[in-house]
Amino acid sequence: MRYYIAIVHQDGDSAFGLTFPDLPGCFAAADTWDAIPAAATEALDLWFEDQPDAEPASLDGLRRRKDVAEAMAGGAVLLPIPYIPADTAVDRVNITMERSLLRAIDETARARGMTRSSFLASAARRELVGVTP
Repeated sequence: MRYYIAIVHQDGDSAFGLTFPDLPGCFAAADTWDAIPAAATEALDLWFEDQPDAEPASLDGLRRRKDVAEAMAGGAVLLPIPYIPADTAVDRVNITMERSLLRAIDETARARGMTRSSFLASAARRELVGVTP
């Protein structure tokens, strides 16, 4: 998992705007602070569909950049966004957990029209990144 730094800014009561200094043209908007992770993850997914892999810069390196320093001087904040690259390859794994927890997972997955695997993957992604795919 990589962390890309977003510059988050807001003008008055407008939506939050996000840009990624490491990824030219990658941007997002979120109506609330809590909606930022989902918007940022979607923007990263879309950007990486058409762009080559890019190594994230260090926080210190970004802080030394003139454009980033100017944004921060204007009230923007830097926010690390965890990103798990999309990968359609799957691996079969064996896990161990309490029987009652497994029953609860199966019941909930069934009620949502999901498989156990998709439910566990969604829960893990939400825990790691803070959003649901």
